[in-house]
Amino acid sequence: MKPRIGVSACLLGEAVRYDGTAKPNQWILKVLSGRAELVPLCPEVGAGLGVPRPPVHLVQVGNDIRALGVEDPALDVTVPLRSWSMEMSPVLSTLDAVILKSRSPSCGVGSAPLHTPGGEPLGMTSGLFARYLSESFPGLLVLDDQLLEEGGRERLCRSLGIRDS
Repeated sequence: MKPRIGVSACLLGEAVRYDGTAKPNQWILKVLSGRAELVPLCPEVGAGLGVPRPPVHLVQVGNDIRALGVEDPALDVTVPLRSWSMEMSPVLSTLDAVILKSRSPSCGVGSAPLHTPGGEPLGMTSGLFARYLSESFPGLLVLDDQLLEEGGRERLCRSLGIRDS
């Protein structure tokens, strides 16, 4: 049986990003697709946010991190994103690894910019979905496309017993 890998749908070439574009990853499409069953994931579309949609960013509000609108801070999509993540648990529990889109407020793995309520940068954190995966499935290998290029590809292949070329 091939390993099952959840992959951000935009990395598979689906035009699901906030601006209606895709960010296809050639290694995933040309190499990994032949060695694994790829399961497309898009928290924003899954949560019903639509394409295109207003951009959101992560904001530290007290002890919580919220996904709030960049142009309209009253837009708060935190609850729909968290709800979708929990609803997907039965599917997520069948995955051997997950590859997400870096810098995304949903999917970045330590690469999503974090801001103050006033918009000032605070540093980097994980997106809401990436955080959910790490907390709910601690043994699951979770990478983003940036980590994939920084040695994660070898780690992924080694942990799943698949070839890199």
